[in-house]
Amino acid sequence: MKHFKIIFTFTFLLLFGLNNAQKIGVVDTNEILNKLPQYKEAEARLNSQIDTWESELQSLQSEYERKKAAFESEKVLLIGDQLKLREKEVTDLDKNIKTTTSLRFGANGEITKLRTNLVQPFQDQIWGAIKTMSEKNGLGIVLDKSNNISVIFLQSKYDYTEKVLSILLKGTDKKEKTNSKGKK
Repeated sequence: MKHFKIIFTFTFLLLFGLNNAQKIGVVDTNEILNKLPQYKEAEARLNSQIDTWESELQSLQSEYERKKAAFESEKVLLIGDQLKLREKEVTDLDKNIKTTTSLRFGANGEITKLRTNLVQPFQDQIWGAIKTMSEKNGLGIVLDKSNNISVIFLQSKYDYTEKVLSILLKGTDKKEKTNSKGKK
């Protein structure tokens, strides 16, 4: 009888452990983002803004180089206040370039903020779709292979990227149909 209880307890714990094993799924959020048309449009707008700022910065830089060269060549001819005024003009332009570069392209610059504002809504949508997909498929853990997680081998049945993408695109298809009906 004692052996029966031990065997029964062991069998019960083994079955309980197997039933509670967590299923793991993997998604690639970069692939999902790259397949979302709205993200591509927003990224194109951001890149356009970056190009505009870079061209402004290049024109400031060329103006600085021109004024600095002119100042260096005329330096011997200038006296007193004229020398100080031209030197201040060149240094102010240099400071302006450095400030503009830092404000727009720095670690906490406008580009970083714009990129965060661009990606955040899409990340929220992706997280919601991942949650929906994981609940439907009974997944306990979902890994993102695009965030430097080394996945050495992955069977396709555990890659849920396309399922998440279909959930997201199904939502956008409904929105597009609603918008096109409203426009008619």
